[in-house]
Amino acid sequence: MHVKLKPIGNSTGLILPKKLLARLRLEQGDELTLAETPSGFTVTKANADFDRGLEIARAAMKKYRKTYAALAK
Repeated sequence: MHVKLKPIGNSTGLILPKKLLARLRLEQGDELTLAETPSGFTVTKANADFDRGLEIARAAMKKYRKTYAALAK
C-alpha cells in the first residue's frame, strides 16, 4: 500500500486510509511511536508505560555506562 505525504498548514502529514486505520486499530488523536529498524521503520500505537520504562533504562545505562562496559568484558 502506498500513501502520500501532504502539506497540512506549515507541516507535512501522512494521510492513512480508513481501511488501514481499522486494521491497525487506530483512531484520530491516537499517538504513535516511530522506531528505526535495520529494514526501515516500525509504527506502533504509543504506550506511556513502555515509554517511561525506556526513559528509566536509558538513564540507568548512562549513569552506569562504565559498570556495564566492565561487565561486558
